[in-house]
Amino acid sequence: MRSVQQIIARNKLADGIFVVLGLLALFIGIATLLALIVDLALHGAPRLSWQFFTSFPSRFAAKAGILSAWVGTCMVMLVTAACAVPLGIAAGTYLEEYAPKNWVTDIIEINIANLAGVPSIVYGLMALGLFIYQFNLGQTVLTAGLTLGLLILPMVIIATREAVRAIPRNIREAVYALGGTQWQSIRDHVLPYSMGGILTGVIIAMSRAIGESAPIITIGALTFIAFLPPAPLQATPPFVSFEWLTSPYTVMPIQMFNWVSRPQEAFHVNAAAAGLVLLLMTLLMNGIAIYLRYRFRKRIKW
Repeated sequence: MRSVQQIIARNKLADGIFVVLGLLALFIGIATLLALIVDLALHGAPRLSWQFFTSFPSRFAAKAGILSAWVGTCMVMLVTAACAVPLGIAAGTYLEEYAPKNWVTDIIEINIANLAGVPSIVYGLMALGLFIYQFNLGQTVLTAGLTLGLLILPMVIIATREAVRAIPRNIREAVYALGGTQWQSIRDHVLPYSMGGILTGVIIAMSRAIGESAPIITIGALTFIAFLPPAPLQATPPFVSFEWLTSPYTVMPIQMFNWVSRPQEAFHVNAAAAGLVLLLMTLLMNGIAIYLRYRFRKRIKW
C-alpha cells in the first residue's frame, strides 16, 4: 500500500501540472488577443484623425470617415440599454424573489437559458417579421435598439438572478424581523448589494451588442449613409425630440463590413481604423460600467 507521503506527492505533482497547463492556456489566449490588437493598431492608428471622426463615408478612401457610424452606434446602444437593462433586472429579480417554484417557472428558466445561446441572426429574423412587418416600425434606430435589446435580455436576466442569489438570506430575514416588507428588503438591501454583479453582466451583454452585425444587417441597416439622425436635444421648446428614433442609421460593424468588402487596400486601412475605434468605444463603455460598479460597492456598508 502506498504511503501517505506518496499520495501527497502525487497530488502535488498533479496540482503543479494543472497550474502549468492553466497558465499556458492563459498565455496563449492573452498573446493571441494582444497580437490581434497590435496588428489592428499598426494598420489603423495612422488613419485616425479628427477628419476621420467628423467625415461621412465617401467613395474616396482618403476622405471617408465614420461620423454617421459612431453616432448611429451610440444611439442604438442607448436604446438597447434603455429597453434591456431595466426589463432584465426587473425580470431577474422577480424570478429569484417572487416567482413560485413550480413547473411553469422551471420552463421559463430553461427557455431563458436557451435564449442566451441562440445565434444572433435568429433575433434579426424575428425582429424583421415582428418589428418591421408586423409593427411597421421601419428600418430605424428604434428597431435596431429593440432587436439588440432582445438579444442581450436573457444575459441580463441570468446575471441579475445570479447576483441576487448570492446575497445572504440572513439580510432579508433581518429586514423582516424589523417589520420591513419584501419589497423594502429588495429595494434597500438586495438590489444595492447585488448591483456590482448585475453591472458585470450588463457590461458583458452590452459588449456583445455593440459588435453585432448579423441582426443589424437582417433588419436593414444602411451600408452607406451621409447624414445624421436628428439631435435628441434641441435649442427650441420642447427641447427634447424623439424624431431620431425613427431615423435611418448605420453602425460601426456595418461600416467596417462595407469597407472590408471593397478591393482597394486604402479602404481596408479605414476598416482597421474603425475597428480600433470600436474597440476603444467598448473599453470606454466597460470603463464607465466598472466605475459605476465601484461606486455602488463603495456606498454599501455591510
